[in-house]
Amino acid sequence: MPSLSAPSAGPTARTAPGDADSFGNTFCIASSPKSGCGRRTIACRATSHRSAGNPLRHEGRLPALAGIEYAAQALAAHCALVGAGADLRADHGVLAGVRAVAMRVDRLDDIHEVLDVRAERLIADGARLLYSFVVQAGGRELLSGRVAVVLREEGAR
Repeated sequence: MPSLSAPSAGPTARTAPGDADSFGNTFCIASSPKSGCGRRTIACRATSHRSAGNPLRHEGRLPALAGIEYAAQALAAHCALVGAGADLRADHGVLAGVRAVAMRVDRLDDIHEVLDVRAERLIADGARLLYSFVVQAGGRELLSGRVAVVLREEGAR
């Protein structure tokens, strides 16, 4: 299972084997942040879209909407790397909404290039975060949109 790691100048965030996503699956989509991870942005690369074992596949295909999960993992890594705010758990959040999604392809599993997943934090208001994202391959935009996340407070269940 790939892990997420920060550029050499910063802290490290790892998705440990056995960590489960919101569906109870144990996997990590994004393989590593690229250079350019900053206070507001992160850029990750992923190759798992080509894997026959990708748990987001349906009837042997990986729909383009799965790119939202790639973006969600990138922004989770960003929160872990730069921090989410005082008394907030960057490792526990709820995807509260997805807006303005533009899909330029129907599926991701037939994309031969590495996926470039970029996320930018637009708003950080306490436990509420808003990110824009774009998933590209070979310089071509495949999917873009905005994701709203609500983080848990420290100690909340």
